[in-house]
Amino acid sequence: MALKPGTKLFGAACLTEMMVIRAPAGEATVTIGGHPTVASAAERTADAALADGHDGGTLVGKRYVDEAGTIELLCTKAGKGSIALDGVVLGVKDAKPLPSSD
Repeated sequence: MALKPGTKLFGAACLTEMMVIRAPAGEATVTIGGHPTVASAAERTADAALADGHDGGTLVGKRYVDEAGTIELLCTKAGKGSIALDGVVLGVKDAKPLPSSD
């Protein structure tokens, strides 16, 4: 799937919802809870279980990035599934330190 900023992603197996802030060039596979994302909340399946290792959860308002910084996703609704890009779980983006006022 080709991603672009502003695209909304919905978890298929949990309530997680994300918005794309920065997208990688070309095709990428984003999963939530180990399942590919769906286009709307109505497409969720209640019987899908979270995959092992993809059940760490997400937090509202946090930005999730990969190590290379090629993708950035903003969590708009928390859920039990972890976000992954091409099978690699994304981490929470660290805050930038403010400059010293001295």
